[in-house]
Amino acid sequence: MSGIWYYIFTLVFFLFDYFILAMGLNIQYGETGILNFAYIGFVAIGAYVTGAFSLPNSVGTGQQYILGLSLPFPLGLILGGLAACLFAVIVALISLRRLRTDYLAMVLISLSLVLYDVCNNYVPLFNGADGLYNVPEPFAGVLHLTTNSFIPFFAGVTGAIAVVMWLVMGRVTRSPLGRTLRAIRDDDVVAAALGKDVFRNQLKSMLIGSFYAGIGGGLIMEFSGSFNPTAWLPGETFVVFAVIIVGGVGNNIGMLMGSLVVETLLVHLPAFLPDIPGHPGLIEYFDAVIIGVLLMVMLWFRPQGIVPERLRRAATFGVRDDLGAEANLPPDELSALAPSPVVQPGTLQARSATNE
Repeated sequence: MSGIWYYIFTLVFFLFDYFILAMGLNIQYGETGILNFAYIGFVAIGAYVTGAFSLPNSVGTGQQYILGLSLPFPLGLILGGLAACLFAVIVALISLRRLRTDYLAMVLISLSLVLYDVCNNYVPLFNGADGLYNVPEPFAGVLHLTTNSFIPFFAGVTGAIAVVMWLVMGRVTRSPLGRTLRAIRDDDVVAAALGKDVFRNQLKSMLIGSFYAGIGGGLIMEFSGSFNPTAWLPGETFVVFAVIIVGGVGNNIGMLMGSLVVETLLVHLPAFLPDIPGHPGLIEYFDAVIIGVLLMVMLWFRPQGIVPERLRRAATFGVRDDLGAEANLPPDELSALAPSPVVQPGTLQARSATNE
């Protein structure tokens, strides 16, 4: 396989992988309003646990890490996602019940820094600053895959996983749970007054999003064969935030567009470009500047993102619901049940139809 195809399939992998990561953060932030600035920590948990389950016993490997069970794919990947969920429960019990908005964001980013320091300095956990490496390539031995043939194969596997997780996320966001999460996002006090358990539903959102984060991190580990603390600095969380802001908050299709524009074209594509003579690494600095400018432009001129969130209306007896069911009442009775003024995503303030 030529170098150009190697680069293309690598970009395809990151497109699908960050699509998964963006969907996980979107259900927490875009659908529920949780400012999870520790999101990259859940990605790291998924990656490390997947690698530790996939590697053999650490004796004789030159590394130090826990577990080492040599589990086949996708068992290690699933366990990595579940480990991220377990971490989400601990984080939620510590911070989510009593803290809101900016205070919650500060605590979460602090927890991310604590986790980073622990993994970076406590070598017996996940080999410290060197991280895990030489993770076996899934199906490489069974299908007799070389390094070149493994890249397109695993990019296709990641794409299939992304499609399945996209379908599942679509069902979640269209379900009563999804409507409850959006109500909490818009005004958690009103949602609680209407009988919704805010903490319980936020915890569900954290669990779902963290599982997606763990799966995305595990796929990175399986694809690259290595993972170390430099791959999950706290700033990486804001790259995923940029993906969902540019793509369109609260919209799963927008997550794919944001992954294409931000992560694939602006983050990973420049890494394959040749350096400017005499200025090594300058392209990557320009890349960060372009992402920042893009965020400012999007927030100023198109805050709804490339693909805006679709207006949803809760199902009402006899009225066309958000899934498109036809009304069953006569026109005169149907007009009497006309919906209230449209509520824009992200706010509970409806436009008044009453003239002064």
